[in-house]
This record gives sequence, structure tokens and C-alpha cells, in this order.
Amino acid sequence: MKQKVYIYKAFERFWHWMQAILIFFLAFTGFEIHGTLSFLGYQNAVRYHNIAAYAFIVLIIFAVFWHFATGEWKQYLPTFGNIKAQIYYYLFGIFRNAPHPTKKTVLSKLNPLQKLVYLGLKLLVIPVMVVSGLLYMFYRYPQEGTIEGLNIDSVGVIAVFHTAGAFLLLAFIVVHLYLITTGATVTSNLKAMLTGYEELEESEEHGSEIKNEQNKADKKEVIYE
Repeated sequence: MKQKVYIYKAFERFWHWMQAILIFFLAFTGFEIHGTLSFLGYQNAVRYHNIAAYAFIVLIIFAVFWHFATGEWKQYLPTFGNIKAQIYYYLFGIFRNAPHPTKKTVLSKLNPLQKLVYLGLKLLVIPVMVVSGLLYMFYRYPQEGTIEGLNIDSVGVIAVFHTAGAFLLLAFIVVHLYLITTGATVTSNLKAMLTGYEELEESEEHGSEIKNEQNKADKKEVIYE
């Protein structure tokens, strides 16, 4: 039996959509800086890219604080029990209407493969993007009336890391957009990230968990009314 559950909190949804908007905008302005596109003009593209980068860093800081304050960081702890079954499901099972190998719950929103991918993004790809971006912006900076420089022979290597990270991030987004359509219906995952509610299978193992989270959500709605 399925039950509607409040699974994605308000800040979680805000962070998700703001992150998506900023990543798309950074990619758009980044391609223009590289000369692939021509829309805003080089100077404007650089300026807007830098502004969006600062906004992205601020969002990351708030997201890190929220994850640790709420305990949501535990969602990304890797598990390897069903990872082979999950890979097989995405490669073959999903096209044969096979049942999903893992059950989503409020306390475990991500399947084993998602946990590994998201953990890699948060600990590797995004830090590389942020650090290389900051180095690229500040490898030369004003200091007491003169221009100082970091001990870097060329920004070429930094640019390579930054661009490689950007393409990895874009590859993730393409796969992510496809996987959005693989829910119970084509739009169910999208609706869940818009409203916060998703229909989950209730079982004896986590039925009480669903009810507890639903009661909390109902109380919040009463308070806001």
C-alpha cells in the first residue's frame, strides 16, 4: 500500500532548485567565456559568472550547515549491499518493468548508487570546481598598492581542472534529468521535489517511520495556517 509522505523539506527543495539554476547559469556563462557561445559579451559573461560563483559558494555554506544541523548528511553515507542490483536495474531492469531493488524511505531517500554519486559530487567534483574557480579568479590580487601573485606558473592547469569538473557536473545533470522520469510516473519525482510529498510503499519495516514523519508535516501545516 502506498502512502503520501512529506519527504523533502522546504530548505532541501530550495537548495535543490537554486543549485540547479546556478549550475545552469554558471555553465552558460562559462561556455561564453570559453568562446563557445556569444550572447552576453565576454566582459559581462565574466562578471555574471563570478557573481553566480559567489552565490553558489554561499548556497554551499548554508547547505553544509543545514545537512549537519538536521542530520541529513547521513543520507550520503555509502552502502554497498544492493549496488550491483541497482546498476543492473538501471541498465536492464528498468526497461523490463522490473521492481526497484531498494525501497525509498524518509530516512533513506537515496539508493546505493545515488549515495556514491552524490558523495563523489560533494567531496570531489564540487570542491574541485570551487577551489579551481577561486584560484582562477585570485591568482593575481592587489596587495598594498602592488599586484601579488600566487606561486603558479600558469593558470592553464587550473583551467583544465575547472573545465573538466564542469563537464563532469554537466554529465551528472544529463543523467539526473533522465532519472527524474523513472519514477512511478514520468512526473512523480519532479512533483515530489516541487511539493515535498511523495508516495512511498508502506511496509511493516518503516510504516511507523512514515506515520511519524506525516504527523510532523501535518503539525507544521497547522502552525503555518
